[in-house]
Amino acid sequence: MRKNGFVILTFVIALMLDILPLPEWAQWLRPSWTLLVLIFWVLAMPYRFSVGLAFLLGLFLDLLDGTLLGEHALAFVFITYIVVKLHKRWMFFPVIQQMMLIFMLLLLYKLFIFAIQGFVGDLPTHFLYWGSIFISCLLWPWLFVLLKDWQQRLSIGV
Repeated sequence: MRKNGFVILTFVIALMLDILPLPEWAQWLRPSWTLLVLIFWVLAMPYRFSVGLAFLLGLFLDLLDGTLLGEHALAFVFITYIVVKLHKRWMFFPVIQQMMLIFMLLLLYKLFIFAIQGFVGDLPTHFLYWGSIFISCLLWPWLFVLLKDWQQRLSIGV
């Protein structure tokens, strides 16, 4: 139970960080915390955490964020599917290569959300919409090391 509680706690903290109020100038630079934590757990245990969890987390984020229901859910499922397909090779990549993969995945995620918002007619007009991709990429190595350390300490998935 302690192990499952830690994984749930990481998702709760990530969701809280995703909806935390920020100053208006910093709204566009908010990292995609929930997606980064989801990517970590899918990489760590792809047979336990996969597309179903991604869909539920996405729906929950949609409800918390007040966005179109299913917007984040579909984007999370799409990204999670790619991560599951890459998980065996991912761990052998150096940190710089992992950051480039995170960049590509977050770019796909943002494009997916951008397209859905375009269909609805609510396109973001500020160029900083894409800024969170860079911030998330810079945070990835530290988040990965932190969660990996806790995963090993608690023997989660081992």
